[in-house]
Amino acid sequence: MKIKINVKKQKLLSVFSHLHKSRFKNERKKVDTCLKIITALLILSFISPLLMAEETNLYDFLWLDPDKKVYVLQNKLYKKKNSIYLDCGYTKVINQKFVDSHGFLFRGGYFFHEEWAFEVLLNKYSNKPNTTYKNVMHVNGSVPFVRMIDRTYGGLLVWSPFYGKINTFNKIYYFDWSFGLGVAQVVAKSNMASVSNPNLPDYYEKENYMGILGKTQLKFHITKKFHIGLEYMNTSYKAKSPINPATKSWRSGSDVAFMIGFSF
Repeated sequence: MKIKINVKKQKLLSVFSHLHKSRFKNERKKVDTCLKIITALLILSFISPLLMAEETNLYDFLWLDPDKKVYVLQNKLYKKKNSIYLDCGYTKVINQKFVDSHGFLFRGGYFFHEEWAFEVLLNKYSNKPNTTYKNVMHVNGSVPFVRMIDRTYGGLLVWSPFYGKINTFNKIYYFDWSFGLGVAQVVAKSNMASVSNPNLPDYYEKENYMGILGKTQLKFHITKKFHIGLEYMNTSYKAKSPINPATKSWRSGSDVAFMIGFSF
């Protein structure tokens, strides 16, 4: 009997020990996670005043003469507040499987604040089947499902908090880095109906969606009136598919664009 009791005690002790170790590990993981979050917040609180410097911000450099003051000037040469800009250029969709899509773009906006602007946009695309589309038809003898974006138009709120300069060939070029978020009407066409029914010939039907726009842009100032820009934009919308025609799911298209523009 004593042997059995001792064995049971040992089993219970081992169970309690295992539970204690696992609880200790969980608590340690929680503590590590909290420390990581606190460290990230401290780093962010330290660098954010530097990133968001205004013209009146004063910095104290210990190695300078105590009587001297150093200010950080934002866009001293290229003020944005109360300015209007107009851009046009070339855009290309980079994530289409079966179609080569590229086209023309237009942007127009107004900076009501040094860092904030309203913008309207229009993207008009030209579409044609690519090599992948032709290979699928040749190998499988069937037409793949294709959705082509014809055009998108909408509006965004633009935030331009970052600026910088590049010194090259004894000349300084200033640039702005901005982000935008908005909504757009997406006009498309697809062959979903004919792909779902093999007895029908291949044809395309017009489709309309309300989409969400997100973008980031680098704008380089060549002169006070003339600038060029590089932009990445993502357009997300909900649409049906031949696999699940009864339910809409999120789709997206990504554009890379080059533009030239004027500010006044």
